Amino acid sequence: MANTTASKLNEIPRGAVGRGGVLDVAARLFREQGYGSVSLRKIAAAAGIKAGSIYYHFGSKDEIVAAVLDAGIQVVHESMRQAVSALPEGAGAEAILRAAIRAHLRALLDVSDYSSANVRIFGQVPQSVRDANLHTRRAYEAEWDNLLSRLQADGELKREVDIRRLRLMLIGALNATLEWFDPHRGSAEALSRTYADVFLNGILERQET
Repeated sequence: MANTTASKLNEIPRGAVGRGGVLDVAARLFREQGYGSVSLRKIAAAAGIKAGSIYYHFGSKDEIVAAVLDAGIQVVHESMRQAVSALPEGAGAEAILRAAIRAHLRALLDVSDYSSANVRIFGQVPQSVRDANLHTRRAYEAEWDNLLSRLQADGELKREVDIRRLRLMLIGALNATLEWFDPHRGSAEALSRTYADVFLNGILERQET
């Protein structure tokens, strides 16, 4: 069977789109249509190549999905890390968290089909694909945990705040915007300010006594 597959691969011409182009098309389709509705044939058609040409770069649909999921988190992770690193030395907790929230939302809503596809299809893919994505996912979670823990150790975050629960709530709320955000009715930039205001300042008016 392996020899037959290898023989077929040798007969398939390389597509001009390339591996990266296949991934770009797949990420867009997964973002728009979900996991189940997108086949290798549909990816190939959208990329303008023959279905068999995909096997030059990937062995299966799930191999493509795994690459899209990894890239999706890496885009957000790098965006968040760069945004925080670009702040001046001595920046306070509010500036740091606003920068991190803004970077996550912009990567999710404005920048990358990969990050949007990751959020949209992660719960739809086979468990084996999710398991393969865990290392990349946990690295981003650890970035947030380390950031929040540092702010807490510096006395800028309440001592009683549970870091893990805060991170789960924050990332969950940011990712959920993908389901309802309409770029024609507002910007990711404005949305990030609203979310940061709520998380950092709360929603209740404080009455003077």
